[in-house]
Amino acid sequence: MTMTSTAADAAALLIAWYDRHHRDLPWRISPAMAARGVRPDPYHIWLSEVMLQQTTVQAVKAYFEKFRGLWPTVGALATADTEEVMKAWAGLGYYARARNLKKCAEAVARDHQGVFPDTEDGLKALPGIGDYTAAAVAAIAFNRQSAVLDGNVERVISRLNAIETPLPGAKPQMRALVAAMTPKDRPGDFAQGMMDLGATICTPKRPACSLCPLNGQCLALNTADPETFPRKAAKKDKPLRLGAAFVAVDTDGAVYLRKRAETGLLGGMTEVPGTVWTSRIDGDTSIEASPFAADWQPCGAITHVFTHFELRLSVYSAIIARASPIRNTGENGWWEPAETLAGQALPTVMKKAIAQAIPQAFGLPEAPKKQMRKTRA
Repeated sequence: MTMTSTAADAAALLIAWYDRHHRDLPWRISPAMAARGVRPDPYHIWLSEVMLQQTTVQAVKAYFEKFRGLWPTVGALATADTEEVMKAWAGLGYYARARNLKKCAEAVARDHQGVFPDTEDGLKALPGIGDYTAAAVAAIAFNRQSAVLDGNVERVISRLNAIETPLPGAKPQMRALVAAMTPKDRPGDFAQGMMDLGATICTPKRPACSLCPLNGQCLALNTADPETFPRKAAKKDKPLRLGAAFVAVDTDGAVYLRKRAETGLLGGMTEVPGTVWTSRIDGDTSIEASPFAADWQPCGAITHVFTHFELRLSVYSAIIARASPIRNTGENGWWEPAETLAGQALPTVMKKAIAQAIPQAFGLPEAPKKQMRKTRA
């Protein structure tokens, strides 16, 4: 698509702003580094983009450094033990991303000799890589003229053009506008500049419009209230689902754990025994649903918000006389010592349940995460 002069001018203004005000991120090659000939590592860009899909930049930094330290190349990640990858991911949420991360690394190592494809189509053929991630990696890692549209970019482009169509219906229009605005020269820096602008200036609430390099071209600023963009369809209330969690502790402080099925919500992660619940059905919340006989005591409830529903778990605890195999439960569980509990592949909801029964079981709380990529900052 041929860029109009307005789109070209806006892109030039944005890149000039990015050169001065870009964020320093552990996976990013800054403009100064690029000028010295440093090139982005596609593995780092892909890894960071997968982590960032439903999590804030601040929360991702430590996880990125952990993964880079444990598995410095995509080949190393491909040969890693899946359970160790899930443990390292624990706390980031949306655990299907971790499973797909491992599958994608294996595919790159097996089918591409450890080298990521450098086109959107080639990237989208890999496990777990969709339209957004393919465009972001193609633009940032390979300087392809790809239209990158995340939540921050949606906000910027919707305000710049005062798009009245609510999300998600406005996405095709937004993508077309971003494509028209993306320059052939430095498309990766343009994409990162749009992300940084949305994260630091064009924020969801109280945007700093006076500091924005595009304020002279922003239709929302000149004709309406930027804070009301992007327009959004009315949200449906999330259903509340119920269940129970049973935290068994032996006299040495070990906690009884088991592994969830590989498929489905929280697939392959570690949990304490509990009743069966899903996004569509409630589980039993009574003490009679305990997985094995013990002196179970109620110790309150915890809530956890998933993307499409809220879960409330009634938590029960019991002290078992000794760490012995739990019989007649149909579970392949184990006793995990207290000192290694935090290193297990426990999703946040299970950490909450354990902490409800064993206060301070994990020390400091998990880093805060915000919902979806729309709030990536």
